[in-house]
Amino acid sequence: MRTKKILIPLFRDEVAPRFDLAGEALIVAVSEDGTVEGRQNLVLPNASADDLCDLVLARDIDTVICGGIEEEYYHYLRWKRVDVLDAVAGTAEAALTRFLAGRLKSGDMLFTGGDGRV
Repeated sequence: MRTKKILIPLFRDEVAPRFDLAGEALIVAVSEDGTVEGRQNLVLPNASADDLCDLVLARDIDTVICGGIEEEYYHYLRWKRVDVLDAVAGTAEAALTRFLAGRLKSGDMLFTGGDGRV
């Protein structure tokens, strides 16, 4: 069984609104059956899309869940065979939960409304 790795650029506890301005990242290892095998929070030395792309490749990340991302970085990661779910807004936990359930897609807004639904 191959473990998949997901990277979520962070701003506090939320998916960072911009890929190139993230100061932290969450890396989650997930087994084929969807079980979370490990989590790691990284504080990045500086906010840089180039450095974040290098991290994605160095850590063998399979999927990036992010907010806004410049087209050149999106296409670069896709060219390197990394799945990119962009324009996602909400907490990192809500994005991860929906991803693990197979229901996350680009453009999802995951903040809860007044009725408490996501």
